[in-house]
Formats: sequence, structure tokens, C-alpha cells
Amino acid sequence: MSTALLPAFALPAFTKGCALSAGLIVAIGAQNMFVLRQGLKREHVLPIVLFCALADASLIIAGVNGLGAVLSLVPGLSLALSLGGAAFLGWYGVSALRRAANPEALALADQPSITLGAALAGTAAFTFLNPHVYIDTVMLMGAVGASLPAPERPLFMAGAALASLSWFSALGFGARFLVPLFARPTAWRVLDIVIGAVMLLLAASLLIGAARP
Repeated sequence: MSTALLPAFALPAFTKGCALSAGLIVAIGAQNMFVLRQGLKREHVLPIVLFCALADASLIIAGVNGLGAVLSLVPGLSLALSLGGAAFLGWYGVSALRRAANPEALALADQPSITLGAALAGTAAFTFLNPHVYIDTVMLMGAVGASLPAPERPLFMAGAALASLSWFSALGFGARFLVPLFARPTAWRVLDIVIGAVMLLLAASLLIGAARP
């Protein structure tokens, strides 16, 4: 659907979902490294990309809906989660800016071919055995999404899911083009600066929202 057709009030929620999701997933991590490595080998890329995107979407939806129900019963918890989310985003943003000051080149080693089952099992392990995925998607994004008015929540989740699908598609299918670029420390420095700026802006927006009566 074209954003021109969305109600005027809905665009910020959609954009916020995209920005928050993109800021959280665009970082050097075990899952991204695995997707990138498989993309380099052009091996089971589509199933891996779809698995990662669907897993993110499912966790985000569960977080928004689950926390939304809790927040409606305990209004004070919304403030606590907003403050906690702002603190986490602030820490994440500062950490990204610190990484930008001392980036490291991305090194990839050749890996033997694996079956589709092994590839999906590996993707599941990198996705669900990482404790940060629950902090990022279920807790943090769930708290932000649940703090929005009910009509805006589906658009927030759609924006977040779109950002996730776009990132994993670019990482998996564009890996052959990205590797020469991201082997350079300068590229990671620029990326971390952008991530840091986005996280700090979102942290500020949470604090502003929490300060409103």
C-alpha cells in the first residue's frame, strides 16, 4: 500500500516501526553474520531470509499484543517501560557511536556447504538462542508499540516487519556486493554513526512521551 493512502496520523507510527526495527537489527551480530555468510555462498538464501523476517514479525506482534494487555491493566508499568526503553536505546546508541570510533574489519571464512535443514536449524539457533532478540523485539519494540494508540499499532508492526524483511533480503541477496564494502572499517564507522543517531533520537522521543501528562 502506498504511504500516500495511509491516514495522516498513521505515518509516524509506520515510520517509527521502520526506524526502530532497522536501528536494532542493522548491526554486526551472530544472526547477521550467518545470513551474510550464506548469502556469500548463495546457499538457501530465500528460506533463511524468510525465516528471519517471519521470526522477527512474530516476536514483534507477540510483544506488542502481550505488553499492550499488561499495560492496560497496570498503567504505571507503561511509564517504567518507557523509561527503561529510553535507557536501553540511549546505551545502545552510545555503544554504536563508541564502535564507530574504533571499527574492526569484517572477516569471513570459507565454510562447507550445508543442507537446507541444517541451514534453517542454524538460523533458528542464531535467532532464538540470542537473549537480545527478546529484549529488542518482545520487550523494547513491544513496549514502544503498546504505548501507541490501538489504531496505530498495526502500522507500527507493519513498519517494523518491513524493515526486518528489507534488511535480511539486502543482506542475504546483496551479500556478494556488500562484502568488499564492509571489509573496510570506514563503512562500519558510517553505519554505526547512523545507528547511534537513530537510537538516541528514539530514546529522546520515548522520554518526551513519558513526560507528557
